[in-house]
Amino acid sequence: MESKEEYKMSTITASDINKLRQATGAGMMDCRKALTESNGDFEAAIDWLRKQGQKVAAKRSDREAKEGVVLAKTTADHKSGIVLCISCETDFVSKNADFVAFAQSIADAAIAHNVKSAEELNEVQINGAKVSDLINDKLAAIGEKIGVSKFERVEAPYVASYIHGANRMGVLVGLTSEAEEAGKDVAMQIAAMNPLAVDETSIPADVIAREKDIAIELIKAEGKPAEMAEKIAMGKLNKFFKDNTLMAQAFVKDGNKSVAEYLKGIHADLKVTEFKRVALG
Repeated sequence: MESKEEYKMSTITASDINKLRQATGAGMMDCRKALTESNGDFEAAIDWLRKQGQKVAAKRSDREAKEGVVLAKTTADHKSGIVLCISCETDFVSKNADFVAFAQSIADAAIAHNVKSAEELNEVQINGAKVSDLINDKLAAIGEKIGVSKFERVEAPYVASYIHGANRMGVLVGLTSEAEEAGKDVAMQIAAMNPLAVDETSIPADVIAREKDIAIELIKAEGKPAEMAEKIAMGKLNKFFKDNTLMAQAFVKDGNKSVAEYLKGIHADLKVTEFKRVALG
């Protein structure tokens, strides 16, 4: 008769282990152990690895696609913008000039028709044909599954856009007032540093609680007194905010100031209202 431990391990597949390894960068055996200890729960396995001191990146909100073209555009008045991914299966297609132009025509239509969702975009017409029909025609022509896999929109007093790495990543950033250079700088910051949120108030309470719990477990594992755990955990949480929130991050062009300080140096009331970052996997 199988032991409980043997039963757990027998129900965890190589695919499960590989998925966790790809997501965390942890070793194969560590991933197997994490899944075993968490009864196959993927998120719990990530937490288990982190509580063992593994260097696992904080969960990001990137909207990922394997291959495709990512485009970010704003309206002429910079009051709104869209970032989308027209996905495909291979980089051979995504790098094809005709496919890039096809994706560009869809992004242009999204801006021209003030589109607010991927579903709405699929119904928009370009030269008399719906986007969804054009996508089906393109699919038939190239033999790969394609589609509007990701679509995000930002509205603000001023919206800046940025495309990085040959259409592999797009960023939108909303600002409280017009600031073209600052908008570009902050969009590049978001592309490079991949923050979780604008500031700590924008991070969900459950994410903060999760980070605090992991910090306390690590502190206990180090043999620190329980009465010190809370205080030390708050210090670790503040470090988490500094690393993972846009306003607190060190500005990439001048590490001596934060992004918030950079914006304040341009205008006392200049702030980021929201941002969207879409990247290919």
